[in-house]
Amino acid sequence: MQYRSTRDFRKTVSAAQAIAQGICEDGGLFVPQSIPHLEWKDFEQMRKLSYVERAETILAQFLTDFSAKEIHSCVQAAYTDQKFPGGPAPLSVLQTSSCTMYLLELWHGPTCAFKDMALQLLPHLLTQSLKKIHTDKTAVILVATSGDTGKAALEGFKDVPGTKILVFYPQNGVSPMQKRQMLTQEGSNVAVCAIEGNFDDAQTGVKKIFTDETVCHALDSHGMMFSSANSINLGRLLPQIVYYISAYCDLMNMKKISHEGMKINISVPTGNFGNILAAYYAKEMGLPVNRLICASNANNVLTDFLRTGVYNRNRPFYTTISPSMDILISSNLERLLS
Repeated sequence: MQYRSTRDFRKTVSAAQAIAQGICEDGGLFVPQSIPHLEWKDFEQMRKLSYVERAETILAQFLTDFSAKEIHSCVQAAYTDQKFPGGPAPLSVLQTSSCTMYLLELWHGPTCAFKDMALQLLPHLLTQSLKKIHTDKTAVILVATSGDTGKAALEGFKDVPGTKILVFYPQNGVSPMQKRQMLTQEGSNVAVCAIEGNFDDAQTGVKKIFTDETVCHALDSHGMMFSSANSINLGRLLPQIVYYISAYCDLMNMKKISHEGMKINISVPTGNFGNILAAYYAKEMGLPVNRLICASNANNVLTDFLRTGVYNRNRPFYTTISPSMDILISSNLERLLS
């Protein structure tokens, strides 16, 4: 499996190179050249497996330059009972007077944010990727956060050898608890920085740093290289595909899937478009999905785009009680449109 830029179809790289690099040299995002396909028999087989085993099965479809042993090592280290008591991503039932819904609980990780599902795995994928591309450079992880990603990334990368992490957050754009979580983070290789503006300003600034040749050359001269822990990094996106497929397998085991290929609807609270994009990739792989529902708060630029086909970010920015969704420039939409 090779990966290309959303802005250039000609040059391709391995999964390890894409994960290590984080973002393309041209400012685009890495996307797979093709989407692997799952047959119904694959779902029948995966329903018998644990979450960790399902993750290994699905990730192997995308990380073709990783050995089965390497993937196993990364996944086993990420999803331990200590980090995810009772197991990651369980399904619970919500019964209403009109229907039955199933909630995919993604808050069982170390920071109680759904970002833990990917950010506990990404450090292991990244360090393995650095080995595979034969570099001894220190990876400097730059992160822009509207709240949850910052703490989850800091927790995931703290004291990981060969890495340093710097998180940028909007001074008045995260909750008091999220700010305290970040400012009190332990670790010898972690740092945080408040900026004036909102998440979009932080994310735009980080992307500019990534593509600044002068800064990159200066970093290289000190034996370092940039990478990302935001959802622009392929290594953040791939682990998220797993829990949608795993949830369907759980529904099969709960006998809620009455026939082969029975379709489900998936509703995803959406900010930077990474989480729902992972659901879309799962659908493209063969997950039986009827509809993906893009849920927004007052910053509803994405829902307006999906309704009208017009992406208009020239609108008021609202600071809400769901800061992780307070975004007007959704980076991962570029992947959908490429």
